[in-house]
Amino acid sequence: MRVDKFLKLSRLIKRRTVAKEVASQGRIELNGRPAKASTELEVGDELRIRFGHTLLTIRIDRVTEQVRKGDASSLYTVVNEEKVEQSQAD
Repeated sequence: MRVDKFLKLSRLIKRRTVAKEVASQGRIELNGRPAKASTELEVGDELRIRFGHTLLTIRIDRVTEQVRKGDASSLYTVVNEEKVEQSQAD
């Protein structure tokens, strides 16, 4: 599944177009490497996303084409969530 689609389905980012923008800004890494919106991910992969001053690391637990809103968080496990300083965030 594409990174942008997963982020939308998991409700980590509300719109797929926003997920594409975040990826194009270099704020997403997949298994330690910069990821494009079209990068394919699989179960077990580790995704790092920078939201402003927060760096969120998640592990992909499930990949599915459809998910109910209440079950969206079952697609991933939060591995780490940390605050980063402005100099690291830019």
